[in-house]
Amino acid sequence: MDLSHLPAWVVASAVSTGTVALAEIGDKTQLLALLLAARFRKPIPIIAGILLATLLNHALAAWFGTLVAAFLKPEILRWVVAASFLAVALWTLKPDQLDEGETRFSARGAFIATTIAFFFAEIGDKTQVATVLLATRYEPLWAVIVGTTVGMLLANVPVALLGARFADRLPLKTARLVAAAVFAALALWVAIRGIG
Repeated sequence: MDLSHLPAWVVASAVSTGTVALAEIGDKTQLLALLLAARFRKPIPIIAGILLATLLNHALAAWFGTLVAAFLKPEILRWVVAASFLAVALWTLKPDQLDEGETRFSARGAFIATTIAFFFAEIGDKTQVATVLLATRYEPLWAVIVGTTVGMLLANVPVALLGARFADRLPLKTARLVAAAVFAALALWVAIRGIG
């Protein structure tokens, strides 16, 4: 599919949004959103906390991705990114569970608890890794950050709004398979087309 007629920021944000939204379904941070919704029953501060935490976390991840891209030769970076996308595809197939420590929340309120919990839960998570990888492949950087943040919100806002009733209806296995296929396709795309 030829996307060369679209502005780079449209492609970067669309690919980032779709990739992260799919990867986030069934992820531990989505489970965290469910627990926060059940604990605080205040969806607006929870959504605001998810937004702030994701913007901060994914901005750092995308910036790191640009550093990696700047220091590696394009041919080496191409295979590192392709292998990493393939690894994330395989990782996506494994269902996530919350660690015991991630279920304790601060009594400081829904917004603070969500911001802190989401920021730290996202460290090393597959959506953060995906953000690093997307930043090595797509420009401009702000479009990648906006896209990955929107993807996180698309997956987590319904959970925050509807709580346990919605989470029980998510086709998690299908979502994991689709997300894995997207990451595998990105790996193939980078292997064939290269970076940039």
